[in-house]
Amino acid sequence: MFWTIVCTVVVTLLVVVVASNFTLSEKKIERRVKHLYPVRGEQFRRDMGNLLGPAIVGGNHIRALQNGDEIFPAMLESVRAAKTSICFETYIYWSGDIGEEFADALAERALAGVKVHITLDWAGSLKMEERLIERVKKAGAEVQRYRPLRWYTVDRMNNRTHRKLLIVDGETAFTGGVGIADQWQGHAQDEDHWRDLHFCFSGPVVLQAQAAFNDNWIKTTGQVLTGEDYFPAQQRHGPTDAQLFIASPAGGSESMHLMYLMSIAAATRTIDLQAAYFVPDELIIKALIAALERGVKVRITVPGKHIDSGSVRTASKATWGDLLARGVKIYEYLPTMMHNKLLILDGEMVSVGSTNFDVRSFRLNDEASLNVYDEVFAANMTQVFETDLEQCREYTLEMWENRSLKQRLLELVVMPFRSQL
Repeated sequence: MFWTIVCTVVVTLLVVVVASNFTLSEKKIERRVKHLYPVRGEQFRRDMGNLLGPAIVGGNHIRALQNGDEIFPAMLESVRAAKTSICFETYIYWSGDIGEEFADALAERALAGVKVHITLDWAGSLKMEERLIERVKKAGAEVQRYRPLRWYTVDRMNNRTHRKLLIVDGETAFTGGVGIADQWQGHAQDEDHWRDLHFCFSGPVVLQAQAAFNDNWIKTTGQVLTGEDYFPAQQRHGPTDAQLFIASPAGGSESMHLMYLMSIAAATRTIDLQAAYFVPDELIIKALIAALERGVKVRITVPGKHIDSGSVRTASKATWGDLLARGVKIYEYLPTMMHNKLLILDGEMVSVGSTNFDVRSFRLNDEASLNVYDEVFAANMTQVFETDLEQCREYTLEMWENRSLKQRLLELVVMPFRSQL
């Protein structure tokens, strides 16, 4: 009898723990956001600024970096030039050549007296050797693992920080899709080197990136980073309006999901999306179909056979039927894994950052996205989109309808777990 009670308690606890990790935000959007105004309208900007959190601020310069050959040198150059502070948060940090290079640069600046703060996701940095962490710690940097596995935190182990933020001296910042691992090196020249985008920016929006870093630093350490070393007075660096906002299940936030729904609802001409992991929920699918019905041209680029998660690819394809039937154009990127996260609306607005186009990013991960409101920048990113299309094949409705029985069975197995992929 005693052991029966013990076993019952243990099983009950396990069920509760597992269920808690599958639980999504209590604050859940349940109805489609209607089309009320265009992307270029002032009301769209007011709503985006007030509903998502940080205001849209002017005076910024945004620079797009493509693939590791451009991204890593720019980030390392900025780190090596740091004078007062470095705040770095990432999901993936693995041992390897680029991991060594970043550890050396961060340690050198810490030894020089720069305040270095690093937040690494515990799960995403499992492939990082402890000696790299010790190297930067011994140099004087503060390193925190976000939500490490402990017996008293197992109910939250599914909530990860997926943010990719680097802020230097409170004046220059980076965000995008790149992790610190060797597959991001190079220029997407073969299937072992990924295709990705990252963005360097300066101007008042950098302070919003610094506040985003502070969000998880406070959760992890209880320490608030304040003062001129982190939030210096800002100068205008360019003509661009932008905002950087965060989403986190800890705050019950649906802001990332809401951002996509509001943006899609505002589009009147074009929606161009590059999504490394495209597993839309029913509301997003309905929003895209509603956009098609009002004449919006929708193009989506996803990875082809080179993808690091077969289950994501399976779940993704399961959602394509209605979209293809209604007129969405879907393209598969062929040369290598495409890790881009890029949304362009009406040639007016661009959204970039760490966020994937799936339920995990919308409701489970901590994410950060940079919204850029600038026609010139949007035109440049549209050209990037068009260039990538040259290395894609279009996936048609006929191809979807003729997919194999094995594929269809796999979809039935995977779809109930799509929020966890």
